[in-house]
Amino acid sequence: MNLHDWIDELSDALDIDADIDEGLILDLAKVVANNVVRPAAPVSAYLLGVAVGRADASTEETERLAGIAQNLAERWSRPDAPD
Repeated sequence: MNLHDWIDELSDALDIDADIDEGLILDLAKVVANNVVRPAAPVSAYLLGVAVGRADASTEETERLAGIAQNLAERWSRPDAPD
């Protein structure tokens, strides 16, 4: 089973019909994990999903919202690792 199969199966199980841009979500998760903290990645993806759903966002609006989140993560000042 690959990622596309998982997305299809999960979408069916959750009874949602959504056109998912997994690359956009994975890019956001990578930037957040690297610049903020790893556990923030799935939470950020979830919050993006909430924002997209609330706005009934188009593809362009989804990309805009993801860009806002990614820009914030890129500017985030990650605390130094403890000694």
